[in-house]
Amino acid sequence: MLKIGIAAVCAVMTTGCASIVSGQNQSLSVVTQRSGTDTPGAKCSLTNDKGAWYVTAPGSVTVRRSYNDLLVNCALDGTDPGILTVKSSTKGMAFGNILFGGVIGAGVDMSTGAAYDYPDIITVQLGKVATLAPPAPAASAAAPAPAAPAAPAAGTTAAAEASPVK
Repeated sequence: MLKIGIAAVCAVMTTGCASIVSGQNQSLSVVTQRSGTDTPGAKCSLTNDKGAWYVTAPGSVTVRRSYNDLLVNCALDGTDPGILTVKSSTKGMAFGNILFGGVIGAGVDMSTGAAYDYPDIITVQLGKVATLAPPAPAASAAAPAPAAPAAPAAGTTAAAEASPVK
């Protein structure tokens, strides 16, 4: 019985589940496009509260995970820059810490960023400023479907679309 108690205390005192499974770092691929066509050679910087990273698109880079947004700024000679704000999402396994890692494990994962994720592929539209938010949770079968949003008036754009750089 004492061995089980000691093992339980050790499990609670170790780092959280998400940090063990996937760590604080995440590999991302960055692609740049102009008018919907892949445009290679853009120099991109990615920044969040954990640091700054650089990559030439198309390319891959490893960043530190964070709750905060990842700002991606890509520039190519002769083209307006593309700026994309990428929102992080909370990984499902982070909620497992409440059951298996306790409050300490959840706290460790949240403070280190291991509880969060960015999309694996980030596409930046050169000449535009946009925000990439995580997908909304799927609606449950019991919940009624929301009404379809109204189409934007002629000559206007929807709020989710990218806007040109000024």
